[in-house]
Amino acid sequence: MYSRIAGTGRYLPERIVTNSELATRVDTSDEWIRARTGIERRHIAADDETTASLSTQAARAAMDAAGVDAADIDLIVVGTTTPDLVFPNVACLVQERLGIPACPAFSLEAACTGFIYALSMADKMIATGSANCALVIGAETLSRIVDWNDRTTCVLFGDGAGAVVLRPADTPGVLSCHLGADGRYQDLLFSPYGTSKRPPPDADDVSYIKMKGNEVFKVAVKTLEGLVTKTLEAHQLDKSAIDWLIPHQANTRIIQATAKRLELPMEKVILTVQDHGNTSAASVPMALDTAVRDGRIQRGELLLLEAFGGGFTWGSALIRY
Repeated sequence: MYSRIAGTGRYLPERIVTNSELATRVDTSDEWIRARTGIERRHIAADDETTASLSTQAARAAMDAAGVDAADIDLIVVGTTTPDLVFPNVACLVQERLGIPACPAFSLEAACTGFIYALSMADKMIATGSANCALVIGAETLSRIVDWNDRTTCVLFGDGAGAVVLRPADTPGVLSCHLGADGRYQDLLFSPYGTSKRPPPDADDVSYIKMKGNEVFKVAVKTLEGLVTKTLEAHQLDKSAIDWLIPHQANTRIIQATAKRLELPMEKVILTVQDHGNTSAASVPMALDTAVRDGRIQRGELLLLEAFGGGFTWGSALIRY
């Protein structure tokens, strides 16, 4: 038995923060941000919005596209770095909001690779008969852990959610997922405090994102090149077999460098970072949904999803859509 994507969905908060607005708060400019990241705007969650509420909206869109309702879902997996609560996990909160009957519902944390990790888990559960209709979500409210006075990070991140519904199929949809991580690089991209590691009383940075951008860029491009090569070799495929590359939307420089190393023209790369910035685990499913709904991605085409995030973590999914 195999799993196949039956429907996709996404949700972005209404509030938009442009580069020009950020330039009134920190020493930056629209030109500087565009040149270094490709980002033009980012969406920021309202005070009453959370990762669970964004996830719920994206899930509804994916379920509508797949033609399923709450009673059909028997597995929920959410990839996120910014959960509403320590517990219950985000998947449980989404389950309650959507009225989904009792079923396995869990969240996992792999930073920007979270959605691909979640997709891999759901695919395996369908393939083994443990689930029949899986809701897989990547969602973040990164604005809650961004230091809006730090121009090196505040220009990069935004909020959003993307989702897919997986159903069983007689022919492969998700051909394979390849996951990896290396904790030796943890000091290049991280949030310094959490639940068990508490900030000292005089700390003023709480859990804000910390990043060494140049070092992250170098490791990301090299790692993604090896990851994609490994994925294609596992199926004895040439790079030219890929119809669409759907990368984590970190910034255009990483995406362009990865595409160049793979000898893929940018015309075959789904690029959405300009519209919402780096949304971590949400970026890959949102990019997928964007290209499905605007008609670029057609049934039967071969998709390569890839992501790289703090940890470091990385992952790819080869999918026959």
